[in-house]
Amino acid sequence: MAIRIAGVSIPNDKRVDISITYIFGIGNSRAKKILADLEINPATKVKDLTEDEANKLREQIEKKHLVEGDLRREVNGNIKRLKEIACYRGLRHTRNLPVRGQRTKTNSRTVRGNKRLTMGSGRAKSGLKT
Repeated sequence: MAIRIAGVSIPNDKRVDISITYIFGIGNSRAKKILADLEINPATKVKDLTEDEANKLREQIEKKHLVEGDLRREVNGNIKRLKEIACYRGLRHTRNLPVRGQRTKTNSRTVRGNKRLTMGSGRAKSGLKT
């Protein structure tokens, strides 16, 4: 029986602290804090959780933490607001460039679309000399 929390089926054969990080908005530190609050052993496998523990975990995550769809909506809303007020960060988002001050002369290839405009140094290959 797979446990569904916030619309996500968490893996059965993994430890609880690892498997709840599959939910968007829950990382390692938040997972450990949630399990400490509920007094659930982090080393327990998901399939070994009792029904009561699973319900407590589901309730804690869905009621007290912003996860999945609501969190994604909030993040997208924040980015949309930055674009609408045309601040620097909003313009960087609009142009698909790094937002947090990284250099763009080199690096940031994935953000810019992996463009490689210069192909080598221009020197002829040694095997092509005549």
